[in-house]
Amino acid sequence: MRSTLKHAWNKAGQTVPGHHDEGEYARPFEYVIGWKSDSIQLGDHPGTQRGIGSDYRGTINLVDYPDARRMDLRQTIRDPFEQVQVRQFNQDSTTPIYAVCDLSGSMQFTGQQRKLDTAIEIATAVANSAYQAGDLFGFIGYHQQVIEDFTLPLSRSFHQSKQTIALLHTYQSQRMGMDGVTDMPNFLGQTRALVFWISDFHMPLPVIEKTLLAMSAHKVVPIVLWDDEEYKKLPKFGFGTMIDLETGRNRTLFFRGEVKAKFLAAFNARREALEALFLRFDSPALFMHGDYRPELMTQYFEQTM
Repeated sequence: MRSTLKHAWNKAGQTVPGHHDEGEYARPFEYVIGWKSDSIQLGDHPGTQRGIGSDYRGTINLVDYPDARRMDLRQTIRDPFEQVQVRQFNQDSTTPIYAVCDLSGSMQFTGQQRKLDTAIEIATAVANSAYQAGDLFGFIGYHQQVIEDFTLPLSRSFHQSKQTIALLHTYQSQRMGMDGVTDMPNFLGQTRALVFWISDFHMPLPVIEKTLLAMSAHKVVPIVLWDDEEYKKLPKFGFGTMIDLETGRNRTLFFRGEVKAKFLAAFNARREALEALFLRFDSPALFMHGDYRPELMTQYFEQTM
């Protein structure tokens, strides 16, 4: 049963869905930044840099900040040294946004649709949302290592981001592990960022914990892609062939009620363990079954931020 939790299994012979309605595809969602950005670039989120904005910073002597347009008459009258005081505000700044995508073999699992295609749609939605909010967007893909061809540094290059992520629709990665996840945090910038980590998280818990520790400077949103076909819709009775997409090994099982119950119990225990681990890092998990829905993403931020 442990090996079942470490790897994703796929039904033999299933195919990957392809075409999407562009009008409904990867619709953006609203996210919330829970800290003040130290970026010097103008954006839509509260920042720490002095400038034009609505976040009141305090008053300062006109000599130190010669902007007479912001003179504070009340504080000037109260000043015991009779010096002219001016108001200061923090400018609204940009925030780095990353989509980190698991490209290991288990993401090739196909239930209602291929997990990787759902991940691609979510990553594209993150790019759309970042572009809509005026933020910088970066993308990192990994399997056994970080894949440079599918890694983009932070930028405002909206079309390049979408085109690079779209190339993953034809990407096949069977018999690929996920060891590159531990190197992935090295590709994040030094500035605190919002990181959407998209994976099925069929990897050892110590590996996830080590990666979260390495990303402790950032706010991580784990998006867990599970499919009911993995464990809820297994055969009730009869033989079935299961394939480990990361090693290529296959195994024939005789399904009956007890076997199916063990699968369900193992996945439920795994979910509880994942939720507990992510909460320790103040990063509640967002489990997404089936299609991507922007409403779920928006609700996540409304409930957790």
